[in-house]
Amino acid sequence: MAYSYQRLDKDDVTVLMIDHQAGLLSLVRDFGPDEFKNNVMALADIAEFFDLPTILTTSFEDGPNGPLVPELKAKFPDAPYIARPGQINAWDNEEFVQAVKETGRKQLLIAGVVTDVCVAFPALAAREAGYEVFVVTDASGTFNTTVRDAAWDRMSQAGVQLMNWFSVAGELHRDWRNDIEGFGGILANHLPHYSNLIQSRDATLKN
Repeated sequence: MAYSYQRLDKDDVTVLMIDHQAGLLSLVRDFGPDEFKNNVMALADIAEFFDLPTILTTSFEDGPNGPLVPELKAKFPDAPYIARPGQINAWDNEEFVQAVKETGRKQLLIAGVVTDVCVAFPALAAREAGYEVFVVTDASGTFNTTVRDAAWDRMSQAGVQLMNWFSVAGELHRDWRNDIEGFGGILANHLPHYSNLIQSRDATLKN
């Protein structure tokens, strides 16, 4: 059977930021705190750069899970924001699913905390509902690498595609000539080594 390459299409993608909450972030141990925050905000910058519909949701934020991290709320002040009263699986919340449906898009780019629950459960449910699902692995976090790898395996077996934020950016952009400065700026802001590369390029051009 021939393989069909399902690449991200900026005109058909919705970004789901699930449960990046102040309390839940303390559970993330497969990435360091600074690295993880950088990855999450890189994905947010990508969503903003490509003008992707973005949906924010939290779980039981009045309890120990805590509120959504303020950086995401500030980045997407007009995005649908679903504070789920208790549902662990975001896909069990009718308002959340309706917000996804209203985008009219069939590709879902998902990131969240924790990977094995808050990401995996809606990813699997969305696959069952017929969506193309892509999970941003480095903008999602959990207790340890063993738990993470098991969750990745479970999702991939269901047809979920696993990506990192850098590959998401590249697949959406397709061609450097579309916007060199804007796209390069995102990479430079979130990858120190890439910032060095950009500075070297700029210096070479000036000379």
